[in-house]
Order: sequence, then C-alpha cells, then structure tokens
Amino acid sequence: MSMNEILPSLLQTRSRIWSFLTDKVILACFAVILLQLVIDPVQVPDSLVFLGNALVSMAPFFLIAVGLAAYFQASGADGYIAKAFSGSPVTAIFAASLVGALSPFCSCGVIPLVASLLVAGVPLAPVMAFWIASPIMDPEIFVLTSVGIGVGFASGKTVIAIALGLFAGFAIFLLQKRGAIQNPLRADMPGGCRPKLDLKGPVHVHWQIWSDQDRRTVFTESGLSNGWLIGRWLVLAFLLEAIMVTYIPTTFVEDLVGQENLFAIPLAVLIGIPSYLNGYAAIPLVSGLLELGMSQGAAMAFMTAGAVSSIPAAVAVFGLVKREVFALYLVLGFTGSILTGLLWQYMSQILYQFL
Repeated sequence: MSMNEILPSLLQTRSRIWSFLTDKVILACFAVILLQLVIDPVQVPDSLVFLGNALVSMAPFFLIAVGLAAYFQASGADGYIAKAFSGSPVTAIFAASLVGALSPFCSCGVIPLVASLLVAGVPLAPVMAFWIASPIMDPEIFVLTSVGIGVGFASGKTVIAIALGLFAGFAIFLLQKRGAIQNPLRADMPGGCRPKLDLKGPVHVHWQIWSDQDRRTVFTESGLSNGWLIGRWLVLAFLLEAIMVTYIPTTFVEDLVGQENLFAIPLAVLIGIPSYLNGYAAIPLVSGLLELGMSQGAAMAFMTAGAVSSIPAAVAVFGLVKREVFALYLVLGFTGSILTGLLWQYMSQILYQFL
C-alpha cells in the first residue's frame, strides 16, 4: 500500500478517535468513573462489574432492535408511514397515533417526515398526534424496555403513547375548528437528517435488501449509526444506575415519588423534563428507581414527559413550527403525561391484584 493510500486512512482513523474522545456522552461516562475514583475508589470495581453485567444481558436484544430499525429504513418500509395520514381528520388522528407509537423513527428522523407532511398540507392535528407519540415508543424501545423493566410496562407504555397521541391530536383538532393555529409552520423551517419522503407518489419497498448494494450500505450505515447513538447512552445510563443504586437511600425515593406521595406523578414529570437523557438511557435508570420504591405511575409519567420534551424532540418542534405551537406541544406533553401517569398507576394496581 502506497503512502497516498495510507495517509488518508490514518487521517480518517485519527478523526474517528478524536470524535470518540470528544463526544459529550463518552466524556460524561469518563467523568462519572473519575468522580467515583476521587470520592469512593473502593466502589469503582463493583460499578464496572455492574456495567459489564448489564451490557452483556442487554446485548442480544440491543442488536435485534438496532437491526430491525436499520432494515425498515434500508427496505423503504418507512414510506408507509405517510399513507397513514390520508382520510378524514378523525381517522387520520387515530392512524397517526398508532403509527407514531409503532414506527422506528428517532427524534431526528421525525423532522423531515413531519416537515413533508405539513408542507404537503396535512392538517396539524394528525401530525401532532404522530409527533407526540413517536418519541415515546418505537420497536427498539419496546424490546429494550421489555428486557430492562418488563413486558407489562413496555406494553403499557405503548398504549400510553397511543393515548397521548390521541389526546394531542384531538386537542389540536378542536382548537383548529375554532379557528386557531391555521398556519403552524415557521417561515425559516429547516430540513432534517434524512431526505423528505414523497407523500404523493407510490411507496416502493424492497424487502430483499441483500440483493441491492445501495440498500446494504444504508442498512450498515443505519445500524452502525443507531448502535453508536443508542449504545453510548446505555453505557452512561448503566453507570448512573450503578451510582444511584449504591448511594441513593430507598427511603428517599419512596418519600419523593413513591406510592404514598400524592404528588409523586407531577413531581416525576417536573423531574423528567430537564433530567431525561433519552428513551434508551431512561430504561435502566427507571428500572433502578422502581427497585428503590418509585411508583409505577411516576415511572410512566417520567418516561413519557421526558420523551416528549427531550432535547432532540423539543428542538425538532421548535425548529419547524411557530412559538405558540411549540408552547402548545409542551403543554400537551406535560398535561398528558400527568393524566396517563395517573391512569397507569390505577391500571397497575388493578393488574397487581390479579397477578
């Protein structure tokens, strides 16, 4: 291999190493370990063992979830999402809520799709239903939540995502019937992290992606990108869970967001909005909090409010729509999370009596 070939490879490798070492999530992981080394060095090996065991137990499900999301994107099956928004407004809201809760879109991936829908003239009500439901649940989060917390909680979170989408969609629908927010888009609306979908043309799905080099490339790049995006957050989350389980007294959690505190669910929503990492990192954190005494309703409210108001999702909304629509988005997410948290608390108590 000549120097002309070696030099670009070395520069690319150095660039990747630098990106790894300067990544904010990776730096946060190192900061957590370094802080514990300073404060309580004896506990560091136990924390690293906890991290290793957690990653090993999660790895098979993590790989399956990331692979499925990459396959949906490479095959073009995500184009079917747009078809759910046709029909009457009521039907579209129901379809958008259902598809939003089940679609394999990250917060960034939702941006161009929602932009395409709004520019194409799709009413804001079904778009908002999709926008609220999508960050809360997707196939990856369902699989990882089932493993990390339980199938019952994951199933309940899916139902909650659909319910929140319906709540937001019909709220917008009623407001628009009264003449409000008829033109939600900002004048300087940006693009997104992927090309806009053609909402008018037919959907072309190529299920056998392995016979197409371009689709194989999309699958590989999407899998590596999602794996890196999700994986590093999970590492940070498991490190934080190890710290949390070691140092946070059970009585503190029980008093703050436990079963006996009437304000546990609103508190969980208020805590979840600024402190939420992302849908994947929240799974081990909430699992640890549940073991420490957090109520089921507070856990659900924390996850739903945090997902709706997480930085990627909130930035997506702020970058596409006018400020009053952005404020309405946050209000709907906040109030909806409290209501669904109360509902899940009631449902979980009933289920507990029968199980």
